[in-house]
Amino acid sequence: MKAIKTMLCPCGSNQQYTDCCGRYLNTGEVAATAELLMRSRYTAYTLDREDYLLATWHHSTRPVSLELANKPRNQWLGLAVKRHEQSDLDHATVEFVARYKINGRAYRLHEISRFVYTEGRWFYVDGDILQD
Repeated sequence: MKAIKTMLCPCGSNQQYTDCCGRYLNTGEVAATAELLMRSRYTAYTLDREDYLLATWHHSTRPVSLELANKPRNQWLGLAVKRHEQSDLDHATVEFVARYKINGRAYRLHEISRFVYTEGRWFYVDGDILQD
């Protein structure tokens, strides 16, 4: 547990995990922007935190389970946020590129994600995967 407290946050912010995404994943603090939520969700993937991913997924599109425990373990390599746009008070998009490996093979996920602000917090709705 000590290692996770002192590590740099996987989201690429160059901050300590506990000062960055750890605030959302471990204390229940609500992300103030869609970009912060997206970064924390990336971090949740790196830590296999399915509970957090489902809790921050809007109920209208949320799957019952992600079954992360039944899938090959990804080695997450980095996150680059390309843009964050808030179209109105309750809707935002975040474009990002996440790099990872599965069984030694490298992949790149380029997505434009949609978020909605409801019930006093941001939720992930869905996204479009871009083919580069």
